[in-house]
Amino acid sequence: MSDHAQPHPAATTHPRATYRIQFHAGFTLDDAVAIVPYLARLGVSHLYASPLLPAAPGSTHGYDITAHDAINPALGGEPALRRLVAALRAEGMGLLLDIVPNHMGVDGPHNAWWQDVLARGMESAYARFFDIDWNSDDPTLKGRMLAPFLGRPYGEALAEGELRLVKEGPTGLAVAYFDNRFPIAPRDAESILEDRDGLAEHDTKSLTGAARLHALLERQNYRLAWWRTATDEINWRRFFDVTGLAGLRAEEPEVFDATHELILRLYAEGLIDGVRIDHVDGLADPGGYCRKLRRRMESAGHRRPAGAPSGPPYILIEKILAPGERLETRWQTDGTTGYDFMDQVSAVLHDTAGEAPLSALWREASGSEADFHAEEFQARKQILRDSLAAELDGCARALHHLARGHLRSRDFSFNAIRRVLAQLLVHFPVYRVYVRNGTPTAQDAAVLRQAAEAARASLKPTDHAALSHLLYWLAEEPVRERPPGESRRALLVARTRFQQLSSPTAAKSVEDTAFYRYGRLLSRNEVGSNPGHFAMPPETFHALMAARATEWPHALLATATHDHKRGEDVRMRLAVLSEIPDDWAAALRGFLAESRELVQDLPDGPAPTPGDAVMLLQMVVASWPLGLPVTDRAGIGAWVERLSGWLQKAMREAKRRSGWAMPDEAYEQATAGFLRGVLDVAAHPALATGLQGFAARIALPGALKSLAQTTLRLTCPGVPDVYQGTEFWDESLVDPDNRRPVDYAARRAALARNAEPAGLLADWASGTVKQALIHRLLLARAEAPALFTAGHYTPLPLEGAQAGAMLAFLRQEAGEALLVAVPRLSVPLLGRGETLSVPDTVWGDTRLVLPPALSGRSWRCLLTGASVPAGDALPLAGHPLPLRVLRAAG
Repeated sequence: MSDHAQPHPAATTHPRATYRIQFHAGFTLDDAVAIVPYLARLGVSHLYASPLLPAAPGSTHGYDITAHDAINPALGGEPALRRLVAALRAEGMGLLLDIVPNHMGVDGPHNAWWQDVLARGMESAYARFFDIDWNSDDPTLKGRMLAPFLGRPYGEALAEGELRLVKEGPTGLAVAYFDNRFPIAPRDAESILEDRDGLAEHDTKSLTGAARLHALLERQNYRLAWWRTATDEINWRRFFDVTGLAGLRAEEPEVFDATHELILRLYAEGLIDGVRIDHVDGLADPGGYCRKLRRRMESAGHRRPAGAPSGPPYILIEKILAPGERLETRWQTDGTTGYDFMDQVSAVLHDTAGEAPLSALWREASGSEADFHAEEFQARKQILRDSLAAELDGCARALHHLARGHLRSRDFSFNAIRRVLAQLLVHFPVYRVYVRNGTPTAQDAAVLRQAAEAARASLKPTDHAALSHLLYWLAEEPVRERPPGESRRALLVARTRFQQLSSPTAAKSVEDTAFYRYGRLLSRNEVGSNPGHFAMPPETFHALMAARATEWPHALLATATHDHKRGEDVRMRLAVLSEIPDDWAAALRGFLAESRELVQDLPDGPAPTPGDAVMLLQMVVASWPLGLPVTDRAGIGAWVERLSGWLQKAMREAKRRSGWAMPDEAYEQATAGFLRGVLDVAAHPALATGLQGFAARIALPGALKSLAQTTLRLTCPGVPDVYQGTEFWDESLVDPDNRRPVDYAARRAALARNAEPAGLLADWASGTVKQALIHRLLLARAEAPALFTAGHYTPLPLEGAQAGAMLAFLRQEAGEALLVAVPRLSVPLLGRGETLSVPDTVWGDTRLVLPPALSGRSWRCLLTGASVPAGDALPLAGHPLPLRVLRAAG
């Protein structure tokens, strides 16, 4: 399309396909304007933007929002947003915006609401905006809030002169601590500023000045403290355990209004067409919030200009679904952001036969007998002890207060309730339940029963009565037994505290701890996945997709995100190991033996540990940049630098030999040295070349799996999302590596050639074959939107030599039909070949069996444009591509 195309509206607010962009100061809204024609030509219908509101200076992600009344000036502000929207509308495209209703960034002086709360405490107009417990049992925090932002204990910071008064902030006077500012209350600020010597009298250079400054700080609405006190004493809700992100009370009408006024205006003016709700499980009432947001957006929609895309607002939620957990339809959303699909499509592309041998290999190589469930259980206990102790105490206090209000439960002690609560949380099978008023859903009731049964088995019999009461309180009791008045309010507070604690407990324990401890196969350690679930049989995948077509046809289909642990194509290379477990076992044993001399003996044990070494070697063979020779010292060095970032994060997230709170530099340096050593071809030629050779072996079958994954994302029920840059091979690692700059010039040039995927098979390593596949399938979605959006999903049987290696299905709608067949396993098809083409001798008699209603129809290949002969079956031999996407003609 031309850069000067005439404006015309997008067909609908609901996307046909999205393209996610991470905005920051290095890639602004005006930068995105330049790539809009490319995105339109690629075939996406909506740009999917990361948060655009003001964020902490230098933020590369935008989730640390500091204000809700503007578009981030660092991104170009609202004028730049309008320029971007004009460019999108000229190409018939829409805009989906990521919003953050759960928390705000408070690390630094940039958040005016937070600064006002620090200055005025409970009298601040924003005191109820943040989830602060102003009635703490701690006498030093009664009517005050903890401010755990100091890098050392308070007394040391005071004595070292790190705290000083400056004429800044909302009251004209604040305590400066490096880049942070803590406002002085109006009454004190006025008194000191009126005194000519007021600042000098509080100068910590003298003992008298230090004493006066301390006395002044003791009168403030906050208590300055060392950051480590937050774990045990914080009295306000955070995002997980991140003290720089304070929880918002979006359930309060005035908070909702203040935090959504701009979003609703942007929707009313036709500048955005839908939203993605970040961390919905952090909200007090996710379902109520989503319903309210839809009502308000629909109301604002009546004011949308005539040229804006038509249709209801598009609303997605970021939600991790546990295996078997179903999303509530009563929330009135269009579905999730796609973590569930990312897990399902990855699982079906793993070979179930690899589970047992790879499990045995992990036990052997790591020396650990613990499966993932055991690792998660231990991680949950550690997180509640070391990271969320204050939140656990707060929830236990709320339950204890509730217990004191009833004769039958008033003798349950705080410690007993805390013990029982902790056991419920370590056994909780999902992120949270959603019980507020009314009878719990069958799903919520089942979850609570399951957690209670597991907790009961771990508790002493003397705690069973308390457990029964907790279960009664956390699940909605019959209407006739509801306690009135204050007791009812106490019940809702306790219930909300529990639900807002189970979510961070799960996230910190599973994604941010156990994922980095259990390394059977790292492709299954992904956001939204459970590493204990190794693979998925085709029939289960088919059932899930058929349900998705019926229940969530507009939910997002993602395989890469700004939060993924490793790139979508790195995961597929690792998935190949499930098909060749014996070969990987032999290779790994050899790599470990050859690298033994690189392991250092430290007082606390070997560095790296055997488990860390196994995970590191998996990452080496899976993320090895295509075409990079081991002799390219500069290229290897740049890659090692990226791997080192992943490695440091992995060691600290595991929280065993190192951690974010207290990094073990000796262990980290020794393990980083191990990484450099295994890739040093001069010092260890056999080891380095062996790793390169194995990386090359899994690269080609990994690429075929990636093409299968891409095809499924673009043809299964739902809305496919393309994460920035992943049109070519995605060899990214964990954030921030997955947010690196994208070479759009190369992507534009490749797309301009408009080559057929089949013609790019020989040049598969460049990644252009993946882009061509995406382009062709996105164009097909534009040609037949109803078929892809509303088409029924039906599994398609296969027969013949390679039937077990394939996955096939039909999409059908109003006489139209789409046939999709992709490799589920790639090694049986490619063997040790050097191209992505599958010889006819390998296909043999493999064929797709068509239902009688489609027998005799002719088909057109969407990837080549060629006609395919009609019949009651379609052979897979005689086709240049190892996958099929056919549309019934006529």
